[in-house]
Amino acid sequence: MNQFVQNMVGMGGMTDQVIATDFLMSTKAGVRNYTIAITESATPELRTALREQLRAAIQTHENITNYMIAKGYYHPHELKEQLQVDLTASNTALNIAQQSNS
Repeated sequence: MNQFVQNMVGMGGMTDQVIATDFLMSTKAGVRNYTIAITESATPELRTALREQLRAAIQTHENITNYMIAKGYYHPHELKEQLQVDLTASNTALNIAQQSNS
């Protein structure tokens, strides 16, 4: 989304944050799914392949988390700051929905 359109709908820099948050949540789900799949796999070869994929997913999660922390999108050790980030994102989403209905 280009900057002009983002500013028109009141998103500003929120798009990067939304994409990163969605990517982080998807990666967390992938880690859980790989873990479950390892416990259900029938062969040692399959378990080995799934463990490699799990390691890659964990590394991806770490990379996304570090990116989000560096950008100020994620504050895992500061609950008050994270709450403020989440409230701002929620209010932006509500404002966009209200503007769409107008």
